[in-house]
Amino acid sequence: MGRSLFDSSDAARAIFEQADGILGYAVSTVCFEGPEDRLQETHHAQPALFVTSIACLEAARERDVLSESPPAFVAGHSLGEYTALHAAGALTFEDGLRLVQERGRLMQEAADQQAGTMAALLGLEEDAVEAVCKETGTEVCNLNAPGQIVIGGAESAVEAAMALALERGARRSLRLKVGGAFHTSFMQPAVEGMERAVAETPFADASPPVVANTTAKPLTDAAALREELVRQLAEPVQWQRSITYLAAQGVDSVVEFGPGRVLTGLVRRIDRSLSTRNISGTADLEPA
Repeated sequence: MGRSLFDSSDAARAIFEQADGILGYAVSTVCFEGPEDRLQETHHAQPALFVTSIACLEAARERDVLSESPPAFVAGHSLGEYTALHAAGALTFEDGLRLVQERGRLMQEAADQQAGTMAALLGLEEDAVEAVCKETGTEVCNLNAPGQIVIGGAESAVEAAMALALERGARRSLRLKVGGAFHTSFMQPAVEGMERAVAETPFADASPPVVANTTAKPLTDAAALREELVRQLAEPVQWQRSITYLAAQGVDSVVEFGPGRVLTGLVRRIDRSLSTRNISGTADLEPA
């Protein structure tokens, strides 16, 4: 991921090269060549995704393909919240990348201590999923869109929840290729280390506001942003509510930066009145 941007954009290439120097290993090679099993390792995946997302943003700025009007809000899903904070001026690229590297390390350690997994349940509403979780000992991880909710927990518990969800009318239950039960209590061992990391990292107030994962409410204060990055480790991502909030504030268009088009698809499912655009490679850099 990101190779076309590296080859065609000076701004994107500078991001990858800077990241290699900051991390002390060639994250660019991991992004471009994998292998896939290395990219799926939490401590490698998170820096790779952050760097590629920022490269997409900087390439778009370089080509001047974005709206002349500044964004009213920024938001990011899980790890994407770090990209949003950088876009809002709350974190420098270097500080954001170092935090992401530490987040990946801490989450990997937590996953190694207590093995877990995640699954997407399709076709059930939130209250039905919560009932399934209560009966199986699983937890809600991501409230992504109507009828698309991700749960997590111990592997046996998730398997039981998937089966029960199908009995309760779910259209589909799908195991995810992840390294742990992220955004659940399984990540609690990472919280203390993350608190230290964010306390030691310079933050500025955000402008525009960042719509927080855990509350779907706007944040600008640096202290509140620090708290949010700690909380989101072990609490569900409120993505559907975040997009609903944006629409209620009069937002009419959304641009996704980063590899893939998952969030663009979720936005369309949440509110079809919103105009969407995705920038994940060179082909997306033509003026709108």
